[in-house]
Amino acid sequence: MSAQQHLLRRNFSQHSDPDFGAAGNLDRTKHINDPIHGYINLSENALQFIDTPQFQRLRYLKQLGTSYHVFPGASHNRFEHCIGTSYLAGKVVQGFAQHQPELEINERDIRCVTLAGLCHDLGHGPFSHVFDNAFIPRVCPDVVWSHEKGSEMMLHHTIDENNIDIDESDISFIKQLIVGSTVRVPGEKLFLFDIVANKRNGVDVDKFDYIQRDCYNVGVKSSYDFSRLMLNSRVIDDEICYNHKETYNLTEMFHTRYSLHKRLYSHHAAKAISLMIVDAMIIANPVLKISDAIRDPRLYQDLTDDILRDIERSRDPELQPARDIISRIHIRDLYKFVDEFILPADLDSLANSNNISEAAIVGLRADGDDFVEQDVLINVCRIHYGMHKENPVDHVGFYSKYNIFEKLSISSEFISMCAPQKYEECIVRIFTRTPSKRKQIQRASRKLMANLSQRIRSVDSSNSPVRAAVSPPNIKPNAGLTLPDNMADFSTKKCCLDFTKHKC
Repeated sequence: MSAQQHLLRRNFSQHSDPDFGAAGNLDRTKHINDPIHGYINLSENALQFIDTPQFQRLRYLKQLGTSYHVFPGASHNRFEHCIGTSYLAGKVVQGFAQHQPELEINERDIRCVTLAGLCHDLGHGPFSHVFDNAFIPRVCPDVVWSHEKGSEMMLHHTIDENNIDIDESDISFIKQLIVGSTVRVPGEKLFLFDIVANKRNGVDVDKFDYIQRDCYNVGVKSSYDFSRLMLNSRVIDDEICYNHKETYNLTEMFHTRYSLHKRLYSHHAAKAISLMIVDAMIIANPVLKISDAIRDPRLYQDLTDDILRDIERSRDPELQPARDIISRIHIRDLYKFVDEFILPADLDSLANSNNISEAAIVGLRADGDDFVEQDVLINVCRIHYGMHKENPVDHVGFYSKYNIFEKLSISSEFISMCAPQKYEECIVRIFTRTPSKRKQIQRASRKLMANLSQRIRSVDSSNSPVRAAVSPPNIKPNAGLTLPDNMADFSTKKCCLDFTKHKC
């Protein structure tokens, strides 16, 4: 029995996969079983990139970074996410090619979009966004760096180091697809830039994969269905649009994104560990030259979450403070979460001003308080639906089943009267490196916020008495986070069970 006949007996069709080809080409493809998408075919083009040290590096970067220290199921890596994103990118573009031949999608389009999905996260650093959003800005404040820039660098490095045969024009196209674009790129189809990194509205296969994958691994139920979105999409006026029936499904997708940021990605314990890891890497940077890797792909290739193990294994005395911080993570002696304040929408600009700072909190110490600026950490977290203050669904194009050739806009009032009125929140969180001083710092931080509220109300009252009377802005503390006065005698840790009192 031939290999082709054997596959047909297992209910596979030789025409069901565009990468399959003749039976003689089967040895140049692979199938893997993915928990999210089922069996995924990896074409020869994809394997040229996957079977390289640069791509295999993604096995050692946790998809959710420090959230793995809080949610044990979050053990998945950038490696499988990139393969899943590539699979969905190929599925979308092949679907358009099949159902809308007038788009004139060619083999190059399919190949480049699929490879863009595969390589879009090549540039992530240790603990994902901790590296480019927190560490690099601290040690290289004058450098503009993002993981997209890293992906561009590592894409070139992967191709050069492994002698991958690919045209320069394809490389340029893949780089542009990874970054995304809302303006026409000469010689390319604009709607293709909506697939991997959609800058119009954020509806892309990257999001389809990571939301479903993160929910699956952490054990959170997701109520939106990305497969329906893919089935009910078509290109109109060079833009990917969706059936009008999918308005609520899209709203649920963006709400799920917000919910994951609120519950998982920005969990206060995960954030505390992120702050500790940044401190440890800043201390280690002069010795290990961690930040130099963003300029050298050969160094970046070796930079993974294992950087913490590199610090631990080192016996350099200069790294002892960094090793001490990492040891605290292991024994769960974390930086402590002190307080948080959700800023009213018209006051969120305060988060980027000097009004809220470690020095401002220290300046409001009570008599007898002994904490210093080094004890205080302020973290500003902005959580939104994907487009900051705007509703991303307002930027999505739709079509009616009665006219599939005309692009429509559907506003929130026609989707649900229970849709949110605000789509972004700004949270100021206070942490401390010294747990014993939590109560002191909370008292001072709440005094700072009360003073700011009073000052702003006074300004509003003098400028517009009517506005001040109707909706006076106020930064309120969360009563549920109020620490007891006897913090020295209070422990949040569970008491050990004493089995001696329960002898049979």
